Amino acid sequence: MADEATRRAVSQIPLLKTHAGPRDRALWPQRLKEEYQALIHFVEQNKAADNDWFRLESNADGTRWTGTCWFIHELLRYEFRLEFDVPVTYPDTAPEVAVPELDGKTAKMYRGGKICLTEHFAPLWARNAPRFGLAHLMALGLGPWLAVEVPDLISKGHVVHKERQREAAAE
Repeated sequence: MADEATRRAVSQIPLLKTHAGPRDRALWPQRLKEEYQALIHFVEQNKAADNDWFRLESNADGTRWTGTCWFIHELLRYEFRLEFDVPVTYPDTAPEVAVPELDGKTAKMYRGGKICLTEHFAPLWARNAPRFGLAHLMALGLGPWLAVEVPDLISKGHVVHKERQREAAAE
């Protein structure tokens, strides 16, 4: 059973209707349109709540996504590149989000900087496919992962804020 915060997050993101992946040439454009609409709604909602934390863009066919995400910790903004490919079995299979610059810095990550979402997010996605989309991936996958991992990485000294890196280099 999902907790109340999860239910609230999901209820604010539009569910998708078209069950199509990149191989479905006829329905993929409709699914991609729904993905963009849900992402735009989610970003607007985050901005209204002063919780803007990522930017995404895709290639022309919507199969490769890149962008940045950030996390505020002790009033400092830590920014990271992110990337993922939409799997050919999408939407039945969730994309694997990678944060390449954190590769090897935490056990909750696979080779290439792919974040581990198998324990909590994968079962949730499986129960809700094909209604979940990329906005859900960000809200229920990457967002919680950043909230848990980034403060831990900072406390262990694996991630250092850019300003502190410059100060250390200047000394």
